[in-house]
Amino acid sequence: MLTREDCLALCELTEGEVAAIAEHEHVPEMIAMEMGQYLCHTPDGEARIERMIIDDIRDARSHGNIAHMAKLVGVLRHFIEIHPHT
Repeated sequence: MLTREDCLALCELTEGEVAAIAEHEHVPEMIAMEMGQYLCHTPDGEARIERMIIDDIRDARSHGNIAHMAKLVGVLRHFIEIHPHT
C-alpha cells in the first residue's frame, strides 16, 4: 500500500506545488498529485502548472490574502528553479 508520502515522492512535485494544483483545479490532494505527475511528463505540462500557480497568486492577491500570495510566490520560485524549461 502506498502512503501519501510515497505518492508525493512519485509525483515529482513539492507539497506546495501539489497544493497549488489542488487549489486551482478544485480537486483533492491525491488527484492533484496524479495530475501533476502526468503534467510533468507532457510537452506543455510544466508550463500549465506554472500558469496554475500564477493564477492562484492572482486570486490570492485579488482577495487581499497577502500571506497566501507570498507563500505561492515561493512555490512558484521553487517550481521555476526545479523546472527551468517552462
